[in-house]
Amino acid sequence: MGGDRLKAQGVELLAELDALAVMGFVEVLSRLPYFWRLEREVIRLIEVERPDLVVLVDYPGFNLRIARAAHMRRCRVLYYIPPKVWAWKRSRARTLAASTHGVATILPFETELLARYGANAQYVGNPLLDRADAVAGRDECFRAWGLDARRPLLGVLPGSRVQELDQHLEPFLEIARAVVKRRPDVQVVFSRAESMGTERFDLVEFPVVTETRALQRWSDAALVKSGTSTLETALERTPFVIAYRTSRLTSWLVRRVLRIDHIGLPNLVADRRIVPEVLQDEVSPSVVVPMLLELLDAGSPMRAQQVRDLDLVIERLGGRGASEKVAEMAMTIMRDRA
Repeated sequence: MGGDRLKAQGVELLAELDALAVMGFVEVLSRLPYFWRLEREVIRLIEVERPDLVVLVDYPGFNLRIARAAHMRRCRVLYYIPPKVWAWKRSRARTLAASTHGVATILPFETELLARYGANAQYVGNPLLDRADAVAGRDECFRAWGLDARRPLLGVLPGSRVQELDQHLEPFLEIARAVVKRRPDVQVVFSRAESMGTERFDLVEFPVVTETRALQRWSDAALVKSGTSTLETALERTPFVIAYRTSRLTSWLVRRVLRIDHIGLPNLVADRRIVPEVLQDEVSPSVVVPMLLELLDAGSPMRAQQVRDLDLVIERLGGRGASEKVAEMAMTIMRDRA
């Protein structure tokens, strides 16, 4: 199971990422028959192929079930990017301990918690640190995007999934318009995932680009939906506001099961609120625009403090080499089997 880059390496895929991109409690219900069929197919393959190692990446609702099934069939299991047991469902930590031979974590605080439950957990570093620094320069990007390099830039990242765009695009657009109304010198650029069709952005009057990492780096401030993109933005040392909306029922359920005070990855790594988080109905111009205007102010104390705090997040994430460390764990587990 994977995406285009895995397929390009010659991997035969049973399911591709677009089919798996479902988030939330309520949202997944309509897809349950598909996931049940896929689970049966994966387990059948494990029984037929008898792999020396099953590598599971993220996607806990599905992959924990595969971990248990593989373990029952005497297969070795390595889980990379484990479930967020620090947020909810601590019972999953016991499942990881019982069903895996190794757990590779990408957040520094996860390892100790999983080890307390008996999992063989190792912090391998964050894979975002291993990305090639293939980002065009600021002047080149501004020319390509039709911008004035002398004016400030607000980057807007509404999400890379259809479900996220349905929730975020309209309120993010209203916020962007309100920022420009208050500060006409501010330029706004929206990020679009390459897998997302341009028609979804037909009502966006601002430039829309697919060079998301460049936008994260060269923006003076950003509005970012919660998720991996928050940590990506933090690594570019760009001040930003985290915003997130989901269905009302999913939001109601989440509030009753979460065990954490923050949802933004930079805040979780820092163990305190360093980036503002705005959720549900508060994702509106009246709440978000004042924050963004302050972050767009080059002399703002709020901006200066957040940049310092983002440096702390980068330091806590450690160095490069996550993929190599996971590969070493995989080889060790297979050698131990022999």
